[in-house]
Amino acid sequence: MIVAVVGPTATGKSDLGIELALALGGEVVNADAFQLYRGMDVGTAKVPVPARRGVPHRLLDVLDPAQDASVADYQRDARAQCAELAASGRRAVVVGGSGLYVRALLDRMDFPGTDPRVRAELESRAETEGARVLHAELAAVDPEAAASIGPRNVRRVVRALEVVALTGRPYTANLPRQEYVAPAVQIGLDCDRDALDARVEGRVAAMWDAGLVEEVRGLRDSLGRTASRAVGYAEVLEMLAGRWDEDEARSRVVAGTRRLARKQMGWFGRDPRVHWLDARSEELVADALTLVAAADAGRLVEPRGAHDGGVRRPLGS
Repeated sequence: MIVAVVGPTATGKSDLGIELALALGGEVVNADAFQLYRGMDVGTAKVPVPARRGVPHRLLDVLDPAQDASVADYQRDARAQCAELAASGRRAVVVGGSGLYVRALLDRMDFPGTDPRVRAELESRAETEGARVLHAELAAVDPEAAASIGPRNVRRVVRALEVVALTGRPYTANLPRQEYVAPAVQIGLDCDRDALDARVEGRVAAMWDAGLVEEVRGLRDSLGRTASRAVGYAEVLEMLAGRWDEDEARSRVVAGTRRLARKQMGWFGRDPRVHWLDARSEELVADALTLVAAADAGRLVEPRGAHDGGVRRPLGS
C-alpha cells in the first residue's frame, strides 16, 4: 500500500515522510512540482542530503530549471517508481503538496494528447470569431465542462474542444476521479491558521538566511517558464530586476506562501479520503504509523464525509 503524506506547505511533511520511510522500510517519492528541478533547493525547502538520514528520495533533481514540468510525465515516472519499489518489497512514501501531482499518481486520471494543427485552428477561430462562439460549441458537446469553464478562459475552452476533437469523448470524461489505481492511504498534516501563518513566516526567514536570493541570482538566466513562477523565485526575480527592494520581495514571498498554503488546504480538504493529523502533535509519528497499520490490515475507518460526499475541513481552512 502506498503511503502519501499531503497537506499545506510548512506543516512538516518532509520530516514525517522520512520518519515513516525509516519505520516502514521504504523510500520517499517526491510529489512537489518544483522539487523536481535541479538547483532549486533553498526556495523549495528541499531536504539536504545529510538530513535525509539515509532514506533514498526519488524524483528529486530530475529536471533542468529551463524545462517545463509535465503532470503527464510525472504520472508516468512516479507510477513506475512506486511499482519498482513494490516489486522489491519496499514501501513508497509519497510526499508533497502539489495536489494535481498527487492525484495524477494515486488516482485514475487520463492525459489526452495534443494536436498542434487542431489547437492552432481553434486558437485562430477564437481570435476571429470570439471566445463565446467556441464556448457555445463546448456547451453543446460537454455542458458540464462549459459550466465549469468561463467563456473568458480561452486557453481552457480551446483545450477542452481539442480533447473532444481528439478523443471523441467529453472533456470531463478525462478529469481525475477519486479512485485509487493502487491501494493507498493519504495522511494529511494540518494546524490552525495562526500557527500555519507563523510557520510560513519562519520558513521564509530561514530560506532568506540560507541564501534564497543568491540561489535565484545564480539560476535566473536558466529558469524556464514553469520554474520562474515558483513562489519565492518569482518574487526574487522581480527584486533582481529592480521592481522592488529586498524587504518588499520578502514580504511578498511570505504573502505568496500563505496563499499557496490556503490553496493547498482547499485542494486536499475537498478529498474526503485524507486522514488529517495535527502537525504539532507530539504523537504525530505514532499516530501516522497507526493509520498505516490499520490501512494495511484493511480496518481503517474512512474519514467523516467519505461516504456521503461531505468535506472534512482541515483545521486551518
